[in-house]
Amino acid sequence: MARVAAKGPTLVCPLAVTEQPPSPKPSTALGRAFWMLCTMEMWERLAYFGMRMVVPIYIMQADEPGGLHFTSEDKGIIYAWWFVFQSILPTFTGGFADRYGYKETIAFSVTLKIVGYVLMATQRTFAGFFIGTMILAMGTAQFKPGIQGSLAQHLDDQNASKGWGIFYWLVNVGAMIGPPLAGLLRSWGWDWVFYGCAGIVSLNYLMLFTYTEKKHEKVDERSFLAVFGETLVNFFQPRLMTFLLILSGFWLMMYQLWDLHPNFLTDWVYSGDIAETFSLPEIWTETREHGLLVKQENMLNLNAALIVIFVVPISIAVAKMRTLSAMLGGMIVATSGIIVAGITQNGWIFLCGVGLFSLGEMLTGPKKNEYLGKIAPPGKKGQYLGYVNIPVGIGGFVGSLMAGSLYGSKGEKAVLAQKYLLEHTDFAEGASWNGDIDTLAEAVGVPREEAFAKLMEVIGRNGQETTDLLWHTYQPYTVWYYFAIIGVVSTIALYLYNRAAKNWPDMNK
Repeated sequence: MARVAAKGPTLVCPLAVTEQPPSPKPSTALGRAFWMLCTMEMWERLAYFGMRMVVPIYIMQADEPGGLHFTSEDKGIIYAWWFVFQSILPTFTGGFADRYGYKETIAFSVTLKIVGYVLMATQRTFAGFFIGTMILAMGTAQFKPGIQGSLAQHLDDQNASKGWGIFYWLVNVGAMIGPPLAGLLRSWGWDWVFYGCAGIVSLNYLMLFTYTEKKHEKVDERSFLAVFGETLVNFFQPRLMTFLLILSGFWLMMYQLWDLHPNFLTDWVYSGDIAETFSLPEIWTETREHGLLVKQENMLNLNAALIVIFVVPISIAVAKMRTLSAMLGGMIVATSGIIVAGITQNGWIFLCGVGLFSLGEMLTGPKKNEYLGKIAPPGKKGQYLGYVNIPVGIGGFVGSLMAGSLYGSKGEKAVLAQKYLLEHTDFAEGASWNGDIDTLAEAVGVPREEAFAKLMEVIGRNGQETTDLLWHTYQPYTVWYYFAIIGVVSTIALYLYNRAAKNWPDMNK
């Protein structure tokens, strides 16, 4: 019993019986483990996005020295299965991170990623490169639930919005540094890109010793099959499935900025005046047959730079906004950006499209993690944050196959040069063609790698004039209309879902 000291006789204070120490206010501080986990994700993303931003050129660009020169459809197949292994696999492995430990999961994933990068550096056949890519994808699939599940344990309702915003910011610091670094490595040889990425991601072995993993909210002692079974059961909840399928359409559109635009930029967009305006160093530029260009990875890097600058203040600004409402606004803005960026040859207009797209991404990306983290049951955060990859996997799979087919027949400059030689010149007079892209080179008698140069020679025009001729004749920008339509449909679907969710007390997040 508390007592009060006084000059007279000692008295019992009657209020002391009922008074309790004030309850501590919920802390919004972010601890050491949070920052170490964010740093690990930054290293992983630095390596991954650096490679990912330049590898479309390595895989299929017809005029790339040292490239693989695969077709657009080949690239589409590689990317489609890359998405399946990388993004759908965590749906079924996220629960294993909860069960077997986040650090163990991360260490295993880093090993897979190193093996994948090395194979991609050394294999030049379709089969060999495909296997390397799939191993890298499996490593990335294991890395995501390990990092994000551990991170979610160190966040609560008081600091979740700020925490996920900062996490997204540090991810994009890595994503911003990666492409210029990959461009530098690429100037030394394509194998340097992949070996460099393997070295960077290996730093995370050391990072595992820099923090203490927080104990699970509830120890999971279930068997492998039990974890797998519950993952499937939880997935087939109607509301969760609907939410994930709606986002699939959005991510189908969104990922083409990074996966298709590298080739589209290199083929069609003029950016030499941007290089001259900012006096960019030579390592950031390249000269193609149609003129001086800013390397596509540096053009697209505006996306990561804008996110680094603005994602934290935007996350704070929308912290009290319903997650679904913020995501809806983001989808509308991002769809507008993809349209603007896809219908122009002007580099400045393209950058405006990237700016719109980036704003939409900042509203949508962190909020999807926050939403699933909030509705996840105790001890199941890794599993639920594994679900967040399903829309990326489904959308990326379908979108990659679409892009491979559409761009290979309607958008790739080398293929359109072959078509023009066949359809509008006397070069292949008398040749017959059945419309199958696979037989076009045989019909015209010129391989993709040589088609644009041959067309310039035949029609007697320079690279810029020939590029403009093909642009106006075949309208390759129409490829982006298909993706924009899917983005619009997905936005309308999320609007309807958002309205319905306001009546669900357990999901009104």
